[in-house]
Amino acid sequence: MNTSAHSMPRNGARWLTQALEAEGVETLFGYPGGTIMPFYDALVDSRLKHILVRHEQGAALAANGYARASGKVGVCVATSGPGASNLVTGIADAMLDSVPMVCLTGQVATPLLGTDAFQELDVFGMTMPIVKHSFLVRSVDQLPEMVREAFRIAREGRPGPVLIDLPKDVQIADASHLPDHVPAAVLPPPAPADAKLAEALAAIASAERPVVYGGGGIALAGAVHAFRRFVEATGIPTALTLRGLGALPHAHPDYLGMLGMHGTRAANMAIQECDLLVVVGARFDDRATGKLSEFAPFARVIHLDADAYEISKLRTADIAVPGDVATSLKALSAARGNCQAWRTRCFANREKFAARYDAPGTDIYAPALLKRLSEVAPPDTIIACDVGQHQMWVAQHCRFNDPRNHLTSGALGTMGFGLPAAMGAQFACPDRTVVLVSGDGSFMMNVQELVTIARCKLPVKIVLLDNSSLGMVRQWQELFFAERYSEIDLSDNPDFAALAQVFGIPAKRIIARGDVDAALAELLAQPGPGLLHVAIDARANVWPLVPPNNANSTMLDSNPAHAVKETTHALPA
Repeated sequence: MNTSAHSMPRNGARWLTQALEAEGVETLFGYPGGTIMPFYDALVDSRLKHILVRHEQGAALAANGYARASGKVGVCVATSGPGASNLVTGIADAMLDSVPMVCLTGQVATPLLGTDAFQELDVFGMTMPIVKHSFLVRSVDQLPEMVREAFRIAREGRPGPVLIDLPKDVQIADASHLPDHVPAAVLPPPAPADAKLAEALAAIASAERPVVYGGGGIALAGAVHAFRRFVEATGIPTALTLRGLGALPHAHPDYLGMLGMHGTRAANMAIQECDLLVVVGARFDDRATGKLSEFAPFARVIHLDADAYEISKLRTADIAVPGDVATSLKALSAARGNCQAWRTRCFANREKFAARYDAPGTDIYAPALLKRLSEVAPPDTIIACDVGQHQMWVAQHCRFNDPRNHLTSGALGTMGFGLPAAMGAQFACPDRTVVLVSGDGSFMMNVQELVTIARCKLPVKIVLLDNSSLGMVRQWQELFFAERYSEIDLSDNPDFAALAQVFGIPAKRIIARGDVDAALAELLAQPGPGLLHVAIDARANVWPLVPPNNANSTMLDSNPAHAVKETTHALPA
């Protein structure tokens, strides 16, 4: 901190930096520019650690990853106009995955609002559909209430992003009369209704074929331990969504695997046959349910969620239990049923359809490599990934013991998410191993943040799977568009190992299966950042696969003998 700050009058920008400190913010990510310069001037005298990214999208996604890994509010900063608009994808990603963020944007001075001034953009209006709330601060006197509310809203209930748009004249206005910032109290979720809990207990006790369907809302509600105790107490076979992975450890005896489009056969089969579906913090999204009208067709539904608006939104709940999820799960842990025969059947399917890693050929098999990565990395390793085939392979084959160890863009599917998210996670958890698994398509979308990782000496380990194509698009064109391949060729990729080395990051490339173990060990032993460029089979697909517009009982597999007879190749929506 610059000691000269004590003799300088407190303006809006300085008040704001002190308010951020009072909110417990330690690290923020941003990129300076004209209308946010007073804030950056105030940072000189602040205890806040600012990370200079190389693109504002990197700032938003780094704050996103920081929040996911830590559970704290992530903060990003940008100037007005293009700086603010470059944040939008990262903000939308946070909104759809319920990630708490506060986004600070500069704005032209209030007399210039609506005049088409240089770099004026209505980011307040632009972000309204993708934030929990937007604030445009028109007077320095509004700062205390708006900042307090922004952090409260970001944290309270279902978390999400909040925008504070800061005109330049507000930042430089005298704030010496403003009180020091005091964070707002966050209200706990309401208690569940006893009558609903009694109904749920009775339903569980009488069920013959129950299944638990858990999602990302378990971790958001701080209910991971209660969820595990509930599953262990009742012995109900359990499936998790992409965002729910880690709520039960991968090797847990009650775990059937991920459900949905690329889920396990055991999980999908159990849900399609169950007579009771206990839904915890999940929202019936299409990638999990397949054809919704045919999802769990024989089941009564108990739905637990902290967000009452999610209950019965897409599938009517027979027993709705809004409110504190951990409290509900503790009460329902008293339920006792008799589903041993059902358990035996479910877990026989888990063994019967377990993933195989002995793929034919000599190319490196991505699922086997990722399974090996999980085996040799520390058990508390945070794995971030981008979007594409590798995202599904990570979900299927990496072993997660905590939901905050798995950083993935679930609802929005943001290519380019992984590198800045991993960067944010490493700042949030400096003593943990952070690994990014990316693909050659996604990696290039925010490759500029290699500079940030190198400059900050962040020990992020990068496993880059390269099939010289947009693999997931190629797979869908193969299966659903009669192999009419269009604009998926990435054979002109750069030499990724050489590219990383240009940034000062140690890197190597492997092409042979026999090199995998040694290369992973070398990567994980690096004291700083490192990149492993892995050439994989360009023809490899992600299996199993539920074709779009089909029920989850209809799954394609790389082994034709496993394909359900009524499977059809439906055109995607």
